[in-house]
Amino acid sequence: MHHDSHIRLLPESNRKMLGHSNLLRLDKGDSTQEEDQQVDKITLNPEGFSPNCSPTAAAFLQAELELSARLRTLTFKDPVRYVYNPLEYAWDTHFLFAEKYCHSGQSVLFLGMNPGPFGMAQTGVPFGEVKAVRDWLRISGKVGNPPKEHPKRPIRGFLCSQSEVSGARFWSFFKELCGEPERFFRHCFVHNLCPLMFMSESGRNVTPPEMPAEDREALFSHCDAALCQVVRALGVSMVIGVGKVAEQRARRGLAEAGLEVKVEGIMHPSPRNPLANKGWASVARTKLEQIGVLELLTN
Repeated sequence: MHHDSHIRLLPESNRKMLGHSNLLRLDKGDSTQEEDQQVDKITLNPEGFSPNCSPTAAAFLQAELELSARLRTLTFKDPVRYVYNPLEYAWDTHFLFAEKYCHSGQSVLFLGMNPGPFGMAQTGVPFGEVKAVRDWLRISGKVGNPPKEHPKRPIRGFLCSQSEVSGARFWSFFKELCGEPERFFRHCFVHNLCPLMFMSESGRNVTPPEMPAEDREALFSHCDAALCQVVRALGVSMVIGVGKVAEQRARRGLAEAGLEVKVEGIMHPSPRNPLANKGWASVARTKLEQIGVLELLTN
């Protein structure tokens, strides 16, 4: 695998995902080739849901699983050597997040780009820094492992001791603003444009903008279509891209689909961003006030 010119998501992991918790069924066949041909006909098996899962959450999860199935048909060239999909190995905790916090009546969707190595890659929750997910969102559980794991980037789930700065900044800001997560999620939900994390041979995090243009566009074409599906399922009227990439892709994808949804953006809280290191929370607060979202969260 390390010496191939392309890397591909492995079929055995996908079969595991497709059978996970009886959440999915395919209308025809169960071979990898047939799965690839039938991704449009994947449906959620309602028997796999707990009674607490709302129809909105079910539609959201279906969109994610369909995207995950489509992305496994892609191959990725250098510098990508490892691909982690937390919608597979961290499905249980991701499901808990959606079941608990995704519901009808939410009008704002915060949109990240893709999982970080110490955030969603560990917990299955967007911007999912371990302490924030466990202590504020009150979500925890067992997390599995990707089929091909980089020795320098092990998945330790909620035992991961390294903090993701972006996630810590993101959720601590809303904790300070809202107090309880229920107040935040009354009007807002959080999602990533792309569910996959990419790494180089050395274990360095590779972001989609660093990929070859052909790979990036193939990836984002699927992700853009899935975002439109998510926006329809949630019925939100505003998407806030966290960082320029998420904002630009949302603006383009939703417009091309003819969806009349307002798209805004806030600065990414990444430590790679020098401006974010000078006080991300105050910049985010100012922007949310300007676009009328702050009052939703504080009233």
